[in-house]
Amino acid sequence: MYKKQFEIRWSDVDANGHLANSAYTNFMSHARMSFFNEQGFSMPEIRKHSVGPVVFYEHMYYFEESFIGAPITVTIEVSGLSEDGMFFMFTHNFYNQKGDNLAYCEMQGGWIDLKARKLAALPKPLLNLAGQFPKSEDFKILTKEDTRKHGRRPKPLYK
Repeated sequence: MYKKQFEIRWSDVDANGHLANSAYTNFMSHARMSFFNEQGFSMPEIRKHSVGPVVFYEHMYYFEESFIGAPITVTIEVSGLSEDGMFFMFTHNFYNQKGDNLAYCEMQGGWIDLKARKLAALPKPLLNLAGQFPKSEDFKILTKEDTRKHGRRPKPLYK
């Protein structure tokens, strides 16, 4: 399990005075990029291969509030990866200083070719690194069908 600690800043709270929804997303994103960096997926390295991560969805579940000035720990577990590395899934948990679970998130994403702007398998050197990611107890090999499990499709505004 990867852990990243943050302190809740003034800019992280909403009108209710608690940690804003957007701050959860920002903390998760920052933690993921730190995780990737520590796993050899630094920005220069992934740019060298012309790939970049994209988020398909983030499903949040909130349990308790957290307030300005409080330390917060964000955890990451790799809960899924496709055989070619194109798709990945992470679970995030948020904890206060006492270890109480404040929120949970399942997120799924993939890698795009930054030139073609389309989903792409990881290049072999990055796929080898991804194969060494620490995995959750419920880790699964992802397929394209897993990316469609919620059945959502785009709906045009105009027909």
